[in-house]
Amino acid sequence: MTIKPVIAADIIDNLTRCGWANLKNPLYLQYHDEEWGVPCHDETRLFEMLNLEGAQAGLSWETVLNKRENYRIAFDHWDAEKIARYDADKVAELMANAGIIRNRLKIAATINNAQAYLRLRDELGGLDAFLWAYVDGKPVRGNWFSGNPSPAKTPLSDRISKDMLKRGFKFIGSTIIYAYLQGVGLVDDHTGECFRHHSGKKSKKK
Repeated sequence: MTIKPVIAADIIDNLTRCGWANLKNPLYLQYHDEEWGVPCHDETRLFEMLNLEGAQAGLSWETVLNKRENYRIAFDHWDAEKIARYDADKVAELMANAGIIRNRLKIAATINNAQAYLRLRDELGGLDAFLWAYVDGKPVRGNWFSGNPSPAKTPLSDRISKDMLKRGFKFIGSTIIYAYLQGVGLVDDHTGECFRHHSGKKSKKK
């Protein structure tokens, strides 16, 4: 996600939130309150979010979020083994699906990423083991406030991006990876004013 959570704090239901959260969109509000910055160890969601962040490139995160359920159906609920076997007929089907972003390069990258993911899983066990080893199993906690913006990328996202590129992943530049790290909770960048700042919530490992 390229939108930075530091523009301003908004208040709804007496709760102060990061300024990027669109209070008029229930999906966005739920994403901010329940997912963004929460440490994730679920392999399926880690794979899903990696590809959704890539799909977002050049667009708004809200556009992708609004299509998220369509993506889950179109891409077999993010079953990497199935996606890795997609053929030209399946690509044509996806290109005709108005419920997702119909970008041939991004669709091809998702198929490629499924193949790269399976190799990574065979070697290291999956994205959970691969990613969390970079932070010794503990999320990096930012201390950003309104007027003191978080960066678009960091040395950490640089390293992970380069590693993943070497492993064959695509659409995973450092800026995309930093947004990904924020989204799956390796980095907790909720602003100091936000009620979710360093909340310590965790998702279950699957």
